[in-house]
Amino acid sequence: MTDLSAFPIATRWPASHPDRIQLYSYPTPNGVKVSIALEELGLPYEAHAVNIGKNESWTPEFLSLNPNGKIPAMIDPDGPGGRPIGLFESGAILLYLTDKTGKLIPADPVRRYETIQWVFFQMASIGPIFGQVGFFHKFAGREIADKRPLERYRDESRRLIGVLETRLKGRSWIMDDDYTIADVSMLGWVRNLIGFYEARELVGFDDFPNVAAWLERGLARPAVQKGLNIPARG
Repeated sequence: MTDLSAFPIATRWPASHPDRIQLYSYPTPNGVKVSIALEELGLPYEAHAVNIGKNESWTPEFLSLNPNGKIPAMIDPDGPGGRPIGLFESGAILLYLTDKTGKLIPADPVRRYETIQWVFFQMASIGPIFGQVGFFHKFAGREIADKRPLERYRDESRRLIGVLETRLKGRSWIMDDDYTIADVSMLGWVRNLIGFYEARELVGFDDFPNVAAWLERGLARPAVQKGLNIPARG
């Protein structure tokens, strides 16, 4: 039987199936990236809900695996060389899973790096900026009388959506006909921006038909529909 005792996180969220990938997450845009990828790849895994509303990601057990205190984190008991590996940061996990399976990323080296650059685009730009729109438009920041921060993030969000709009012209997916981790990394964020963050009108989302069609295609995928709700919020 696989022994996960070297990972303190497994004491707070014990594994029922320690031979499977252990996912510690919550259904946020960053969290669902990994659950969607796992569903798309068909890898056996066990999902543990780390309730960020209760600050569970700041517990010592979670921090022992992810010192950044953000979801998601993951343990693969069958890591490189058959040894367990613990990982944090969703982009790194996506790249690891593609390396493990050889799927969701082109085999050609040039197209592989092109795919990775779009994952980095999400992590460095779309994720942080859309998150700020959520804060200033829906959460505590909406109470701030000075609307300049909201306007700054609104304008930058429009610019970033415009980058996607241009990229997706004449393409089904970010990498042409190849559905990849680049798409996986961004679907949850765009969905959240116009849905949960209620910012569709704010950012003028309907001005970007290529992005809207891409989002519709992505959300129609069964693995995406399932992954968006994993782990269950409980």
